[in-house]
Amino acid sequence: MANSLMNPTHISVIIPVYGCCNNLKLLCERLVKTLNHLSQEYEIIMINDASPDNSWGMIHSIAQHNPRIKGLNLSRNFGQHHAITAGLDFANGDWVVVMDCDLQDPPEEIIKLYNKAQEGYDIVFGRRVLRKDSFLKKLGSKVYFKILNYFTESNVDNRIANFSIISSGVLNQLRKLKEQNRSYPLFINWLGFEKTVIDIEHDARESGNSSYTLKKLITLAIDNIISQSNKPLRLSIKFGFLLAFASLSYSIFLVTRYFVQGTPVEGWTSVIVSIYFIGGLLFANMGVLGLYIGKVFDQAKNRPLYIIGQTINIEDKHSG
Repeated sequence: MANSLMNPTHISVIIPVYGCCNNLKLLCERLVKTLNHLSQEYEIIMINDASPDNSWGMIHSIAQHNPRIKGLNLSRNFGQHHAITAGLDFANGDWVVVMDCDLQDPPEEIIKLYNKAQEGYDIVFGRRVLRKDSFLKKLGSKVYFKILNYFTESNVDNRIANFSIISSGVLNQLRKLKEQNRSYPLFINWLGFEKTVIDIEHDARESGNSSYTLKKLITLAIDNIISQSNKPLRLSIKFGFLLAFASLSYSIFLVTRYFVQGTPVEGWTSVIVSIYFIGGLLFANMGVLGLYIGKVFDQAKNRPLYIIGQTINIEDKHSG
């Protein structure tokens, strides 16, 4: 773990911002009050992911009154996990907290995460004991993680999101991962290191609505499955062999019945249905294969993970 004596910044807080302009001032006030209990050497980095409201203007206004509050304005919407990546690339702390901007992650709970990390852990995630979300959002989240866990052969708890603290050693390794398809929790779990989970409070959303619609959750699930696992390909191969075996068995049955019992093969309906069935499966399997090829194509282009449009209170660097 990093030595805080060698680093002027002890704690960095990374906050991707989208659609929560009205929360930002209160969020920063609570963060500053909380962080002052832990260290005077902190920074708060808010990343505006092309929020449709006046989030960047609010970030700019807040940062003008506190140099420890820093802002990154992405040139367009790159997605939450790309925004987190941008913040992590600019973080300087011995310890780095990642949290959402909607105040459902109470800033005061950072003290719990930090104190637990001091027991010798490099990674501490917060587990939301009582989620104060709508029934549909909790149901969608549960289904999403069930599917994700099945295809990625992992065991991710749907009560655990991005709210966490990691050491600078973990951060340095995380920065080496340059995949276009990004998922902060999955990357952290893949890295290893000493990790634990603690129970935290979860508050109701102060304002606005979640940007994760059902469509976006499905897209995110597909992207994460394709980027983290080749199980869909293996399942399609197994299913193909199963169909081939069933087809061969049925053919043997028909031939045997014809020669033993003299029963002729009836019509072409079953043949046509089988052709359409197999054709549909082939197109589906080609689609799955196409998704993997598409992701390889995206990665081969080697485009930056994000592009910075403007910054405040932060040294400008090249885009990620």
